Amino acid sequence: MGMKKEIMKSKVISAIEENRDLIYKVGRKIYKNPELGYREFETTKLVREFFKEELNLDMVDEGIAYTGCRAKLNYDKSGPKIAVLGELDGIVCNGHPDALASGVSHTCGHNFQIAGMLAVAIGLIKSDVYKELDGKIDFIATPAEEFVEMDYRNKLREKGIIQYFGGKQELIRNGSFDDVDIAVMFHVLDIGNKKVLVGPVSNGFIGEDITFIGREAHAGNAPHKGVNALSAALLAMNNINAQKETFQEIDKVRIHPIITRGGDIVNVVPANVRMESYTRARNIEAMLDANEKVNRSLIAGAMAVGANIEIKQLPGYLPMLKYQGMEDILFKNLLSLGIGEEDIIQGGDFTGSFDLGDVSHIMPTLHPMFGGIRGELHSKEYRIIDEEYLYLEPAKALALTIIDLLFDDAKEAKNILRDFVPAMTKEEYLNFMKSNDKTIKKEFLDKEI
Repeated sequence: MGMKKEIMKSKVISAIEENRDLIYKVGRKIYKNPELGYREFETTKLVREFFKEELNLDMVDEGIAYTGCRAKLNYDKSGPKIAVLGELDGIVCNGHPDALASGVSHTCGHNFQIAGMLAVAIGLIKSDVYKELDGKIDFIATPAEEFVEMDYRNKLREKGIIQYFGGKQELIRNGSFDDVDIAVMFHVLDIGNKKVLVGPVSNGFIGEDITFIGREAHAGNAPHKGVNALSAALLAMNNINAQKETFQEIDKVRIHPIITRGGDIVNVVPANVRMESYTRARNIEAMLDANEKVNRSLIAGAMAVGANIEIKQLPGYLPMLKYQGMEDILFKNLLSLGIGEEDIIQGGDFTGSFDLGDVSHIMPTLHPMFGGIRGELHSKEYRIIDEEYLYLEPAKALALTIIDLLFDDAKEAKNILRDFVPAMTKEEYLNFMKSNDKTIKKEFLDKEI
């Protein structure tokens, strides 16, 4: 006769509570030592050592997507596999009091994710509850959720180290999710006085790295001999703004280009100007349509002044989908932890993007957002106001949900998987990514227009 489910849950909660100082310690260390995506070598090392030394796990894969690591639990059992995810990387946020001199910080809240993932492992392992579950559990520390440092990631791609800029995209490509059936994780968010937001959906996006090439000339003495690449870029941005009335409200289109290089010196007509841009939308069709308009606008700006243009189109993230069966199980566990129904926001609508969106098109996923911070993510106003809650309660909620899914021959997990219809197969996903991974070049320099 196996252990009763409610006893399992009680034992896991106790194990997490008893190890709170250990959880705080690892989370705080990560917070103080942020690293950008595909640079998380020290954070990966910390997590890997935690798996091996604190949890005595012998099946730990390293460098799963250049950085990152993965620990396997119950790997010798049959039944569905659930992956618990945590994101390793930080973000650049100059001006935040806790940012490094380089501007890198954990104003993304990913330190809580990694600590929470490890806390789930602590709860299941130190209580011995994992032995009673009828399925496999992987803990995956994933790299590069923040879509930044395009030049650096381009260099990694040119060397064949990565193919995609997002960590979960790379893990899908290299087969790390091939044997995973369900993926769960959480994020932090300023949700006022509420405790949790469940059932979020989000926009997807396409990224672009753009170069305008003109001709140098003396800006004061002979500007007529130059071709101003900065003017081409500014025209392109105005062209994009002119498109905005063509987007339907329901598609929640967001386009936000920036100029990363505007010229060399003020006395020379700018001949090499760089831009980066995202085109976001709520569904794939709207994302593709809006991005086509962006490309037209960029090319028109170059054409107007007679500059050349190169657009490196990069597959960004897909819109995040939700699965109600997973949400229902989580919701009951939140209530059992003493979180009142009035403290739970049901349904979140985000025009930002998460790379879990890519995973959600292939398998059932869960991605609640927990309160406990104030201020916008990625901003200098970001503040942690309830550290204890964020390090412990999300981990408890996910651990209890995993117990529900894998208890009694994994009946709940099997029910969800039986009813699940993927939005894309892996093959369809990779074909879609390939179709959006391209370079567009147009040459107007020294040509009649």
